Amino acid sequence: MSLFATSRDIDVGAFAALCEQRVNLADFPLAQEVVSGVVIYDANTLRAAAERDREGTLSELHAVFRDGSGVMAVRNTYPDLSVIDRQSEVFRQIIAAEAQSVVRADHFAKAGANQRIWNSLQKAAEHSPDSFIEYYANPLLGLIAEAWLGPWFQATAQVNVVTPGGQAQQPHRDYHLGFQSDEVAARFPLPMHRLSQNLTLQGAVAHTDMPLETGPTLLLPFSQHYELGYLAWRDPAFIDYFAAHAIQVPLNKGDLLFFNPALFHAAGTNRTTDQFRMANLLQISSAFGKPMETVNRDKMMLALYPVMLKRLEQGELNEEGMHAVIAMSADGYSFPTNLDTDPPLHGMAPQTGQQLMALALGERWEAGRFAEAVEAMRVKRLA
Repeated sequence: MSLFATSRDIDVGAFAALCEQRVNLADFPLAQEVVSGVVIYDANTLRAAAERDREGTLSELHAVFRDGSGVMAVRNTYPDLSVIDRQSEVFRQIIAAEAQSVVRADHFAKAGANQRIWNSLQKAAEHSPDSFIEYYANPLLGLIAEAWLGPWFQATAQVNVVTPGGQAQQPHRDYHLGFQSDEVAARFPLPMHRLSQNLTLQGAVAHTDMPLETGPTLLLPFSQHYELGYLAWRDPAFIDYFAAHAIQVPLNKGDLLFFNPALFHAAGTNRTTDQFRMANLLQISSAFGKPMETVNRDKMMLALYPVMLKRLEQGELNEEGMHAVIAMSADGYSFPTNLDTDPPLHGMAPQTGQQLMALALGERWEAGRFAEAVEAMRVKRLA
């Protein structure tokens, strides 16, 4: 096959052969069970395993996304569900405020059919730093992201509320190449198709219970292994195969679902008359890729810092939680920058926002000093 493929090269039979594999639970010793091809973990088991052998835990999770079915769920991620409820209320307040001035467009649904918050990460941080901190202090979010992407990942998030009667999406792959037309995708050589799925990780935090009738995400395990998938997902034969073989796993409030972005998937139909299915959708990017959303991380750092400092001083935030919040909010990569004004004084790379925030919190800087340092970093990095 040429390094440059087109939609004429796709083969639903070859696709089906990959998707009809089965998961061997023994390959994932930390997992509790496998449900319809989804590898299920318990949060307490993962936390204990990461403390005992972080590298081994990261390796197993990475293998789920790369070599396995491509999708995992974590049960009991938030022992205190009131943390989820408070963040849900923040989201509802943002949705209500935005509804007064704009009708949100969607990737697949008709504008206004569902409720959507773009850039829920930054908006939530500025709206309620307290709720943001207790929510994103959960270290499992970063553990799973690091397993696939390595350190310094760039978190973005969008809230999606599928209203009663909300219709299923078309099956698709996600950002980067999944957001391009077949014609554009065909211009990229196949090694870049393989690379695309390594640049992001898709995830979701369930903010409501999601029984099957509410339409939790339709998933096609192992479909990320099909090399030509970015050219195939619009093809009627592949759509029909997805409709016949996709699976759904019910989730409870506070559960996590993460999957390889090349996995064929689609939001399901909410067949209820009274249940609003809310999820905080996490699209986490490699430090080496371009995230889908523009996030003002300086504003997030300034909004979160005084509250984090107070919580640390009062013993309400431990060091692990502090680093988890920093990882989800501040920029962990030094580049791009202006090397004339922001030179690498120690080693090969200039200071990052994550390093600055950790230093300031560790030394208990007062908020004004931290704000001055953030502004100085911003100015240095400008071209």
